[in-house]
Amino acid sequence: MTENYIKFVDVTNRDGVQTSRLGLAKLQKTIINLMLNDMGITQSEFGFPTTCHEINYLNGNLMLVERGAIDKTILSGWSRALASDVDKSFKNVPKLKNINLSQSTSDQMINGKYGGKKTKDDILAQTLEAVNEAVKNNADIIGVNAEDASRSDLSYLIKYANECKRYGAKRFRYCDTLGYDDPKTAYDRIYTLAKETNMDIELHFHNDLGMAVANSVMGAKAAVDAGVTPWINTAVNGMGERAGNADLISCILAILKSSGFEGKYQIDPQIDLSKAWKLAKYTAYAFGVAIPMNQVAVGDNAFAHESGIHADGALKDRRNYELYDYEELGKGEPEIIETGRMITVGEYSGIKGFRNVYQNLELEFKDEEEARNILELARYANVHTQKPLTKSELRFIYFYPNIAAKIMTVEPYYKPLGALKERIERLENINSSIIV
Repeated sequence: MTENYIKFVDVTNRDGVQTSRLGLAKLQKTIINLMLNDMGITQSEFGFPTTCHEINYLNGNLMLVERGAIDKTILSGWSRALASDVDKSFKNVPKLKNINLSQSTSDQMINGKYGGKKTKDDILAQTLEAVNEAVKNNADIIGVNAEDASRSDLSYLIKYANECKRYGAKRFRYCDTLGYDDPKTAYDRIYTLAKETNMDIELHFHNDLGMAVANSVMGAKAAVDAGVTPWINTAVNGMGERAGNADLISCILAILKSSGFEGKYQIDPQIDLSKAWKLAKYTAYAFGVAIPMNQVAVGDNAFAHESGIHADGALKDRRNYELYDYEELGKGEPEIIETGRMITVGEYSGIKGFRNVYQNLELEFKDEEEARNILELARYANVHTQKPLTKSELRFIYFYPNIAAKIMTVEPYYKPLGALKERIERLENINSSIIV
C-alpha cells in the first residue's frame, strides 16, 4: 500500500448551499471557510465564480488567503465544463487558482438533459475545450467532474479522464450524483479508474440511499490501494441536495476509528479533529438546521447513556461503550447560557450596548470613529444574516473590516435589455394594486 494520505474537499459552500429551501449569507460562508482552515481541512469548494452575487465574496475570501488568514485550506471554484464559463470565472475572480469543471457523462443525463442533441464525443470535446481554457488562465489545480459517474459506462469514464489528463487536468471527480452506488461497487469502480488513469480521484457521494459515508471511505480505500491520492468530498453535517452529501466528521472518524481503516490508512496530517464540534455547531446555526440528536460524534446523544448496563459500563471504562472520546472533537467544556440580562448586536444596535459586547470579547477600539465604523458594519452584518451575530462573526468584522464590507456587498450585476428595458422605462404607469 502507498503512503498517499486521504484528503478532503469540503463542498458545504458549493453543494451544501444548494440545499432546497436553505442557504447561507456570504458572511456565514466566509466564517465556515475560516473554520475549515482552522481545522486543517485540505480544500474548500467555496462557490461559483460565474454567479454574479458570489463575485465580491469569492474575491474577498481570496484576499484572506493573501493576508494569511486562510493558510491551510485551498479555495477552489466550481464551473460548468464550458470554455465560456471558465473564461468568465477567471475574469470575475482574477486571483482564482483552482477550479473544478463539471459535465454529465451518463447516457441517462446526456439523453435526458440534452435531448439527443449531443453525443459522448461532443461531451468530451466540450470538456477538453474547458480544460484548455483553464490551462490558458494558469490554473494550478484543474479537476474534471463526471456528473452521474456511478451510472456512466466505466470505459467511457476512463477515456474521458485520460483525455482530460492529457490536456492538463490534475484530478478526476467521480460523482455519485444520485447516491446509486454501494460500498463494494464504489470500491471496484474507483480502483479500476485509478489504475487505468493514474489520476488523483475525488469521491463525491450523495446520501439518497444512506450510504454516502460508506461509499466515500471505500472509494478512498480503493484509490490508495491503486496508488493515487483520494480526495473525499464532504459537507459539514451532511448538508446538500435531497438527502445531502457525505458528512465531513463521519468520514474522518470512519477512517480514524473503524476496524478496516484504523492505523492502515492515513488522513491529511494537518487535520485537527478537536475543531470539529465548533464547526458543526456554527454550520447548524448558520443554516438554521439543528444537529440531529443521534448525529455521529456531534449529536446531543452521541455520548449519552441511559440503559443501566450501558451507564454502568461507561462509568467503569469509557471504552466499554464509547469508540472514541468526546474531547477529541472539542466537546466537553460547559456551555454558558445567559439567563439574565443579555446585550446583543443587531441592525438597530446603539454604541453603548455595542461597546459592551466587544468589551466582553476583550476587543478594544482606539477611538470613537473606529467603534462607530465597526458598529455600522455589524448592523449591516445583521441585516445580511438575519440572525444574532456570533462571536466568530463579530471578531471577523473587527479584524477584517474592509473584507467584511466587501463580502457583504451584493451588487445587482445586470443591465436591462429588450422587453425588460421597455417595461422598466414605462414602470411609472403600473398600478400598485397589481403587485399586492
